[in-house]
Amino acid sequence: MAKILFGTHYVNEDEPCLGLFEMNLQSPDSKGFHRYQIVYVMREDKPAEYRKDLGATKKFKHDQFRIPGGFYDSDEDRYYVEHTVGELRQIADDLRAKPFPKALLKHLEGPDLIRKMIDQIELKSKIRSKR
Repeated sequence: MAKILFGTHYVNEDEPCLGLFEMNLQSPDSKGFHRYQIVYVMREDKPAEYRKDLGATKKFKHDQFRIPGGFYDSDEDRYYVEHTVGELRQIADDLRAKPFPKALLKHLEGPDLIRKMIDQIELKSKIRSKR
């Protein structure tokens, strides 16, 4: 069953925060893409979403990011929150000021699983044809 996510027009720095995202999304007037800071806070044991328009995407040099601040345990039907809005905003400011080096991010991507799967299929085909 779908649950309704409530919106909010404000957040306090000391509120429990499930996560903070900075993402490029279509602007409401459909005239381009803007960077939005999306903050999920807990209000009366329910998550609420706050969005702040940070401006046109072309003025941002860093990549989009997601910072988790808590999680939902479906077995217990309960949210666990480890951080506040202020803590996650500080992390976001640090990421904007000094983003990860591209070389490090490329190293962390891991193997290309699709290419490896294709190589494995081709190898099996070659083995069968030599029988």
